[in-house]
Amino acid sequence: MSDPTTESPAYADPRPSDFTMKLKIKRKHCFGSAGCNVDVEPDLSYGGILPIDPDKSYEITYQINGDESGPVIETISLTDGTSMEYYPSSLSTASSRTKITGQVTDVAETN
Repeated sequence: MSDPTTESPAYADPRPSDFTMKLKIKRKHCFGSAGCNVDVEPDLSYGGILPIDPDKSYEITYQINGDESGPVIETISLTDGTSMEYYPSSLSTASSRTKITGQVTDVAETN
């Protein structure tokens, strides 16, 4: 029989469906009916039942919809369970009313 005080904590094997993504608009410059140039950054939330292992690193791939040329694919590096590293994305929209959305498409362990 094992002693519950010495067992390792249970951690999640995160999946794309465990994450919710919103995009923060950091800059937007519109040109009348010609559309807009928009810079966005990911705002990622984890909603899994178990915590993410702080000793593992992950690459979280996400898709941004709303660019006039089609979907944009980007990646976030997640370390320590909470530290995220990413680059802002620059988009061109067809109109000022274009809705820009993001969705996590893949999660891969990197170490």
